[in-house]
Amino acid sequence: MTFLYLATEDVLSEAVGLKMIHTEIGEKVEIQTLRRNGFGYLKSKMHDFAGMAARNVIVLLTDLDAAKCAPSMKADWFHKIDQPNKFVFRIAVRETESWLMADRVHFSDFLGVSQNAVPQDPETLVDPKAKLVDIARKAKRDLRSDLVPARGVRAKQGIGYNEVLCGFVERMWDCRRASQNSDSLRRACDRLASVAHHITN
Repeated sequence: MTFLYLATEDVLSEAVGLKMIHTEIGEKVEIQTLRRNGFGYLKSKMHDFAGMAARNVIVLLTDLDAAKCAPSMKADWFHKIDQPNKFVFRIAVRETESWLMADRVHFSDFLGVSQNAVPQDPETLVDPKAKLVDIARKAKRDLRSDLVPARGVRAKQGIGYNEVLCGFVERMWDCRRASQNSDSLRRACDRLASVAHHITN
């Protein structure tokens, strides 16, 4: 049984990380999740994570958000910290929602909208979450009420947003298909696959 840690910003990125690990490394893996809301916790624990990676694989997923680019963000987070080979650090460009929409076939089927409504290159979006919610305005009624905030509410998303999208990830999202439309996701999948080869051989 392979053991590893998964560190994420929120429940949605955790669901994505779990799906990717099971796809690229296999189902027979014991995963200890490390999650607090937001990236601040992750960044503050980088030294600890690097120490943990001396013994076990640790996978950290975070969003690029408004940062200039992934390399500069990584350099900032790893400031004066050596990255062990077992420390898988990956950045979603620009948000986890980009990776979800990159599986255009399943995402459009899930929402019940045309594939043409789903961006072909989600990594170019300035605000992927806003785009996802905008697409959801045309979704099936039950999903629309969960994903889209009610009129007059200041929230950016509906009250069932995370629950519904986590369900999509678990049941339908195909990270390998999605990686064809997302370079940052493809790199993440490739890195996990290389780790799988290392720890299973």
